[in-house]
Amino acid sequence: MQTYKTREEVPVQEKWNLDDIYSEIHKWEEDLNTIEQLSNELKKFDGAIQSGQELFQFLRKQEELSYKFNHVFPYAMLKVDEDTRKTESQTLLDRARNLSVKVSSNTSFFMPFLLGLDEETLKGYIAEEKGLEYFEKDLFESFRYKEHVLTKEQEEILSQLGEALSAPSTTFGMINNADIKFGEVTNKEGEKVELTRGMYSKLIEDEDREKRKEAYKAYYQPYLQMKNSIASTLSAAVKNNVTTSKIRRYPSALEKSLFGDMVPKEVYENLIKATKENIAPLHRYTELRKEILELNELRQYDMSVPLVSGVKQDISFDEAYETMLKALAPLGEDYVETLNQFKSSRYFDVRETPGKRSGAYNLGVYGVHPYILLNHQDDLDSLFTLVHECGHGVHSKLSSQYQPQISARYSIFVAEVASTVNEVLLIHYLLDQEKDEKLKRYLLNHFIDKFRGTFFTQVMFAEFEMLTHEKAEQGQPLNVEVFNQIYESLFKEYNGDALVFDEEVKYGWSRIPHFYRPFYVYKYATGFASAIHIATKLLEGDAQTLESYLEFLKSGSSDYPLELLKKTGVDLTSPEPIKNTLSKFAELVEEFAGL
Repeated sequence: MQTYKTREEVPVQEKWNLDDIYSEIHKWEEDLNTIEQLSNELKKFDGAIQSGQELFQFLRKQEELSYKFNHVFPYAMLKVDEDTRKTESQTLLDRARNLSVKVSSNTSFFMPFLLGLDEETLKGYIAEEKGLEYFEKDLFESFRYKEHVLTKEQEEILSQLGEALSAPSTTFGMINNADIKFGEVTNKEGEKVELTRGMYSKLIEDEDREKRKEAYKAYYQPYLQMKNSIASTLSAAVKNNVTTSKIRRYPSALEKSLFGDMVPKEVYENLIKATKENIAPLHRYTELRKEILELNELRQYDMSVPLVSGVKQDISFDEAYETMLKALAPLGEDYVETLNQFKSSRYFDVRETPGKRSGAYNLGVYGVHPYILLNHQDDLDSLFTLVHECGHGVHSKLSSQYQPQISARYSIFVAEVASTVNEVLLIHYLLDQEKDEKLKRYLLNHFIDKFRGTFFTQVMFAEFEMLTHEKAEQGQPLNVEVFNQIYESLFKEYNGDALVFDEEVKYGWSRIPHFYRPFYVYKYATGFASAIHIATKLLEGDAQTLESYLEFLKSGSSDYPLELLKKTGVDLTSPEPIKNTLSKFAELVEEFAGL
């Protein structure tokens, strides 16, 4: 695998092209100034909206500001993520963040004003000003928030606290991406080298158990050293969320998170309940793992090593891309052609380099195109990551293409559907193509592990979030001991008794960035369940599902997420999709055990 010491060494074709947003920095500066100007103009509407025409002028200006801000902020963020150590990029992002707080403060009067109107007055404004029809659905959607919006003065104070309230998340981000130095591991030459995240993802799958153990201990070392600092940031994030939920008069922080998507609390609770009722196949798989690895004691650093050895595949980025295009053929020629364009137009940042943000993501920039960050390691996992992020990318691209700005951004609730449909299609393609029994077993094992990570682990995380928020709501303390106790008992409950726990296991909570974006992870699991249903139908050649699914990808947020999914044949208000997903997992485990 090619490794790079600097970003400059990476071939141009494997670096994203940010010139598509701003070809010169002075254009970024111009937009930043325009946003500030528009923000000041918007403030003048405070107390001055007396007619449909004035309401329309305010909303049109606000949308213009939003369009520009959705170029200024992503550009700065993408620059930072190329190399988190560069202060000039951090400065751009800080300026964009500060401006965001100012905009939020200058427009904070609008929600209280809007919700102070009675419905008849608003309808009168819309009848009087034709341009308002474009905003009508959004305006009435805002009425749902009536009881959760504060007075004008209170809203202004809250918006000014925006930066302070997001500080725990920002602090954890800096600790996790810029400051953390992992312990040392032994390389092939027998020399001690500092562990990187990319190396860890390789070493934790190494067939040599001592190497896995060494990497595991080195990886957790800084988290254990900084456990109190990280516990303090996580505790503050949870408490901030609980406090703002109370201020906004929501029954709980969980219900505040679900409100925007119109998801009933029962969907969240049923997900956890149904998973725990059907957890036996996961325990069976853990025992199978111990048996196949022939271990007296199964430990956490044994949970990622492939159970079929000697089939490590080297897959270059170009090969991975070709495989993806073939695997996604069931989605039709247009879909595949869209993906061809992604590569030739440099939507990707492919390689791991020092200081680059870890992990992978897709970021859609409305009016430009999606940007996809990867840290490609030339292996099977990287192929899956590529296919996953391209699912998000095409979803962003099609929603932007077919929806106006106001409804182009899809809800996070449905975000994981497109990515996971792609992964399911990929695994089926790979299994169908494979003639070698050993490789087939390897792929099946890979899919089971993927299932465990994307579904069961996320449900466990979701329960951890629910329990920690409940403690904060009851005024109970949140600290290292509390987080450890909750995390360890959940880990045992989900993974079964076959595991022997190292000291590090209970600190798993300390390295999860998603916990700073409350009640987000359950959407991976509901998305996974929805995707299993859709992909199964696509593989059966169901033309109706293909048509409704492609429509879904073009829908953005033109309807509530549960309604959009119902159109593809998935009803998450019933336990069926979850139960079907869990029975699919049980089948996979039995098939693997049979092999």
